[in-house]
Amino acid sequence: MILAIVGAFSGTHLGGSLARAADRLGIETLLLNTAEASRGPRLLSALRWRFDDRKALWLERFSQSVAEACTLARPDMLLVTGPAPVTESALRTLGKIGVFRINFSSDDPWNRGMGSHWHRRALPLYDVVFTPRRANLEQLQGLGCRDVRYLPFGYDDALFAPPDDLKGIPSHEVLFVGGADRDRVEFFQAFLANKGPAVTLVGQYWNQTAALRPFSLGPREPEALRALTAAAKVNLCLVRRANRDGHVMRSFEIAAIGGCMLVEDTVEHRDIFGPDGESVVYFRDPAEAAAKSRALIADPGMRARLARNVRERIARDGNTYRDRLACMIAPSSGRPSQDTMVDLRGTAP
Repeated sequence: MILAIVGAFSGTHLGGSLARAADRLGIETLLLNTAEASRGPRLLSALRWRFDDRKALWLERFSQSVAEACTLARPDMLLVTGPAPVTESALRTLGKIGVFRINFSSDDPWNRGMGSHWHRRALPLYDVVFTPRRANLEQLQGLGCRDVRYLPFGYDDALFAPPDDLKGIPSHEVLFVGGADRDRVEFFQAFLANKGPAVTLVGQYWNQTAALRPFSLGPREPEALRALTAAAKVNLCLVRRANRDGHVMRSFEIAAIGGCMLVEDTVEHRDIFGPDGESVVYFRDPAEAAAKSRALIADPGMRARLARNVRERIARDGNTYRDRLACMIAPSSGRPSQDTMVDLRGTAP
């Protein structure tokens, strides 16, 4: 079996995690890096993105290279991560030569900051579209996608296992890892205004907000994220509202590391983690998050219990990207999807 993966492969990007998962499953891979589609002058890239339906600078050229590479290598399957720059034309070409086409829709195609008409037109050409959010299942079906399935994010056990040694790692009171989306900036301003503990913010653009700049560490590499997460007293887990998420990649990553989790209360999070207080604590707004953070910081015994339980739950239920990839490739061979997929999604569309 040969699997072509279109995505980004550095750091914590999904493409890299799926490539490692394929290797563990004994699947030969052809890796097609989406960075090639945007390589060039930043100004030209920004202008095309802004004024030409959020297209990568070399969208058409990259798509053609994907079609050519697959025509030569003849993979059994093509797995495209999110809104990667693969056009209708390339997907039609691949369909004609018998490549089974899969999209894992990591970002909401209707996200106002990222969605595009060209990508939504291409989605119905995939043989199956997996989405990690229930909120757009019906929209994807209405778009004409022939086979739409809910499949949660997972975790990369090569990157997010519990660290062996935390010597020299600071234990921050409250840690959040993720980009500074507008709603998240508003959340943390309110969190601090409600006497929330000092929060450490890891990710891009937090230093652009004056009130949050003192709390920003900037981006960090996976190894540092793993250590910071394990050492933190409380790990806050927020969804992305612009993406209509019910959970995020970080939901599984914190759990896999064994961090104490304070989690935004959503239906998907409750499906994944169970009742409040069993393996995580839930919050509904910044004020509640601030109060529950203070309570968790004051109770090391409860933090240790939650961290242990959430780690055991996520490891037991089969949530690695190896498990997720097995679900993704099953439809191409007519095999039934694995039980882990059904357990976390509730009902199948």
